[in-house]
Amino acid sequence: MRFKYFSGFSLENEKELFEEYLIENDFTVAGFSYGAIKAFEYALTTKARVDLLQLFSPAFFQVRDEKFKRTQLMYYKKDKEAYSNTFLQNVSFPSKTDMKNYYKEATSEELNELLSYKWDEKDLETLLAKGTKIEVYLGQKDKIIDTTSAKEFFEKFATVYYIKEKGHILR
Repeated sequence: MRFKYFSGFSLENEKELFEEYLIENDFTVAGFSYGAIKAFEYALTTKARVDLLQLFSPAFFQVRDEKFKRTQLMYYKKDKEAYSNTFLQNVSFPSKTDMKNYYKEATSEELNELLSYKWDEKDLETLLAKGTKIEVYLGQKDKIIDTTSAKEFFEKFATVYYIKEKGHILR
């Protein structure tokens, strides 16, 4: 297996933003936000050896109510461009990183998947039992996810790095 990285929602080639944290080798899988879900699912189902799973600001919305999720989808379907612009600003906050360089149009199905994804404790335990170490990186000033809830959830299964003064892209 070669190093695998999964991109965030409506993003591509943003891996470079995490270079200072990434451990790129044949036995590491990594993902950012929505891509963290994809990286987790890959690590869980692959027959290949995965020693380390790195999750950068994993999409963690299971603490949000259905009204929040419906509203997000409604705004996305109503005006994808305005939604995406606001989303990219919130992703980069508090840094001045121009996320438009990494923008890739996404679908409402992808947004629905990331908003409704439920991280399963049994699946996390299964991964740990396979010998995979999990690292979760969270930014204290994240405007996308509730990092306090994410930290409390993931610290049972992973080494959690809670980075002060950083946002969703850990800058």
